[in-house]
Amino acid sequence: MTTTTLTPATRPAPTASTAADTPTRVRDHLRHIGALTRRNIMRIKADPESMFDAVLMPIIFTLLFVYVFGGAVSGSQQAYKQWLIPGLLGTTGMNLAMAVGTGLNTDLQTGVMDRFRTLPIGRSSVLVGKMLAEACRGLVSYTVLVCFALLLGMDFKTGPLGVLAAVGLSLLFGMALVWVSMLLGLVLKSAQAVQGLGMLVLMPLQFGSSIFAPTATMPGWLQAFTKYNPLSNLADACRNLINGGPLTHSVTLVLLWSLAITAVTAPLAVSRFRKRT
Repeated sequence: MTTTTLTPATRPAPTASTAADTPTRVRDHLRHIGALTRRNIMRIKADPESMFDAVLMPIIFTLLFVYVFGGAVSGSQQAYKQWLIPGLLGTTGMNLAMAVGTGLNTDLQTGVMDRFRTLPIGRSSVLVGKMLAEACRGLVSYTVLVCFALLLGMDFKTGPLGVLAAVGLSLLFGMALVWVSMLLGLVLKSAQAVQGLGMLVLMPLQFGSSIFAPTATMPGWLQAFTKYNPLSNLADACRNLINGGPLTHSVTLVLLWSLAITAVTAPLAVSRFRKRT
């Protein structure tokens, strides 16, 4: 009688599972985003003139509107400061966001993006890096605006926490608009076209809102537009956060607008960027 010895079948060497690879890919993606964000910030450091709009725009807008229109709109420049400056938090982020698309279009035209095409990085990392660098510029601009408002004697009635909440909400909405700006920069053929179309979008949204004046004296059709204008919602939310007032409605609308804009434009921008690079 013979016996047969059974040996276990030879198994292939274990390989890393997809689940195990996922944290590595996420870490790599975050590392790429960090490197590209640092690159964009270093470009700003090498070209400090690019910060002129972020630093000077809040000061110029505040001086121009408070001392030219303040008495006519509110009858009191001090009262108009309390109305205008919270609204300027929203329009400052929007103005800065529109410049991102122009810069992105210029990078595409000058061949800067060709180098990124040769690197083993996710295409979305390039766009997210630009957005985060723009967030840093936005924080500088908001800081300048708040400090200048203090110099002019504005009263932040809810204290530092209210100001920080207003800045955070404005920054969130501004970053949603960055995706819109980058999509324009990827779709349009020239930086001049991006800038021109950006102004066509900016002007009606800014002045057809409650940022610079109360809407009660506007004609009915314009009041209907301002009611659904996200900049009006943002201005009202910032006023309530800084001066005190009901928050639920206006803050909720701004959050919904920010999420909706990002959800629609971010995938479109990434898809368009992949096609162009």
